[in-house]
Amino acid sequence: MFEVEYKGANTVVISTKKGTIVTDPKMSLVGLKDVTTKDAIELSTEARFALNSENARLVIEGPGEYGIADFDIHGIAAQRHLDADGKASTIYRIEAGEIRVALIGNIYEKVSEAQLEEIGLVDVLIIPVGGNGYTLDATGAATLVRQIDPKVVVPVHYADPAIKYEVPQDTFELFAKELGGLIEETPKLKIKTGAALPEALTIYKLARV
Repeated sequence: MFEVEYKGANTVVISTKKGTIVTDPKMSLVGLKDVTTKDAIELSTEARFALNSENARLVIEGPGEYGIADFDIHGIAAQRHLDADGKASTIYRIEAGEIRVALIGNIYEKVSEAQLEEIGLVDVLIIPVGGNGYTLDATGAATLVRQIDPKVVVPVHYADPAIKYEVPQDTFELFAKELGGLIEETPKLKIKTGAALPEALTIYKLARV
């Protein structure tokens, strides 16, 4: 069983029977409580989103190869959305059994062929869509989804009145309209096996919990 819960902003919790990953756990940056990473793998797309918890099972905040519990994790250097040069963000490819996940942070919308090759074949894509000069906007996110061609898309970092983003964020609905495809609303994403993945591209709107 593979599960994804949405906490808000770029923060998700990815779980299997043998381990848990918490992404970008420092939610105090957007006015919410930091998500504990005790006994979990702490995975950050940028250093500023990390807690660097001493109680975490493993702390990852950059490119490299990591294998722990059920997860094989590959970090790919990427240009942050607001940076003219340098690569301060990390894209992650996460394999958990049969399920292949790509986790995107606040990156510049132009992704190279080399980066796409490193991301490879993906079943589930977790991607920010709020735009306004901070994350990928609806158009940029939809373009990247089409390039990666996953079966499941989990949009994150979109407008939410409970979250104090640095700049206003566009809505989930704007991204869904731009991309098209089926929409499923659910408390969390649950996938038992690779065979249980939807045949057609499906956008999952997860409840923030």
